[in-house]
Amino acid sequence: MNKDIENLDPKPVWKNFAKLNAVPRGSKKEARVIAFMKNFGNKLGLETFEDEVGNVIIKKPATPGMENRKTVVLQSHLDMVHQKNNDTQFDFDTQGIQMYVDGDWVRAKGTTLGADNGIGVAAIMAILESTDIPHPAIEALFTIDEETGMTGAMGLKGGVLSGEILLNLDTEEDDEIGVGCAGGIDVTATLSYKEAPVPENSETFEIHLKGLQGGHSGMDIHKGLGNANKLMNRILFATLNNCHIVSVNGGSLRNAIPRESVANVVVEANQKEEFYSNFNKIKNDINEEYKHLEPDLVMETVPANTQAQKCMSKENQTRFIKTIYGIHNGVYRMSPAIEDLVETSNNVAKVTVQDGNSTVECLTRSSVESSKMDMAHTLQSVFELGGFSVKFSGSYPGWAPNMDSPILKVLDALYQKMNGEKPNVAACHAGLECGILGQNYPEMDMISFGPTIKGAHSPDERASISSTRKFWNYVLEILKNIPEKETN
Repeated sequence: MNKDIENLDPKPVWKNFAKLNAVPRGSKKEARVIAFMKNFGNKLGLETFEDEVGNVIIKKPATPGMENRKTVVLQSHLDMVHQKNNDTQFDFDTQGIQMYVDGDWVRAKGTTLGADNGIGVAAIMAILESTDIPHPAIEALFTIDEETGMTGAMGLKGGVLSGEILLNLDTEEDDEIGVGCAGGIDVTATLSYKEAPVPENSETFEIHLKGLQGGHSGMDIHKGLGNANKLMNRILFATLNNCHIVSVNGGSLRNAIPRESVANVVVEANQKEEFYSNFNKIKNDINEEYKHLEPDLVMETVPANTQAQKCMSKENQTRFIKTIYGIHNGVYRMSPAIEDLVETSNNVAKVTVQDGNSTVECLTRSSVESSKMDMAHTLQSVFELGGFSVKFSGSYPGWAPNMDSPILKVLDALYQKMNGEKPNVAACHAGLECGILGQNYPEMDMISFGPTIKGAHSPDERASISSTRKFWNYVLEILKNIPEKETN
């Protein structure tokens, strides 16, 4: 199947994307893709090395006649988000992504595709191995762990790169030129509780909530899509007096809007009828609210395979459910400076309850540092009022827009010349590595762009074939038009 992908146009890009996607490359599990990339650079006879944290740098001299142009850093991240549908049998640690062509789209069979940011990586690989593409001196920077902490970008030391211009190939709309992005912080809340014996004459049920779209917790947060953790909590709140929580498992990754949740609950015999009545009422309410946004949403109860022996006490259960109800999810503040830009948001990404321990994991994003911390402290306050302990971690800065950027002027003019219309010059609510890289390379002129990719961080992820062609032609023209080095 992946052979069909290799023969798509532009072939140099899709060929390398297929090779890359044959290598497991989950965040924090990049050893194999690091080795793959180092082997790729070494086979080309190019200067190739791995830095202290696992980033791979490959340097290629300028083609003849381009030696006087500024050195360009081409940057993309090696890791990908691992998400799959519940009914998909797939092992991300051992299998390569199974791709297929669907009209103008390349998709994966029931899993994320890895186009974020694999298309960018593949384009850089195509340039590195080319023999007929004019370009200035290139420093290819392949970072690790972008999706779960940006530790690769954070760990890149100053002085490793000499480039004056950085082209980040990680934007997901082909008419957009990125000039800024959000920073983020992980907020983790934990609460231990004493388990109580399951009441006599009771039955254990599983509540399944699935079929939500999910998506990128930054780029899609403004769409108002269903959050499996918050919706499951509404179900538990509606049935609070009719059941006892045994366990909850919802969501997986902080940067993905959660699509599925499963709760095990115990229902006493004399509460069974009211439990079903309250469940069906909240199910109908939620379906009515989300019928236009989440047409595939499924909520159901099924008997559990085993009878539970212990559960949350009523007191702990009430406190837990009301705390989750109180924490904010979604857009917190829109930017007053940039129209239609989400400034600050929070994603209630993962909720787990099991064996006397509960954990709630959130990712808070903002393009304004003070607003980011305001959201984080809002969450902290609600959690602590509910008896949780709260930890902040993984904080990273945003990327402030520079509308006077010289490379922005180059890309803007080229886009208009090639497409007959102005590009959308914008900041985004995703976390790009530019802000972090700029801490150690403050003089580097940075820009972000890429092909159209839809549904990133979900099994609906897909990459446009025609847009990838447009993106590739744009990259080639940009490399031809890099400004000359400044002389004293």
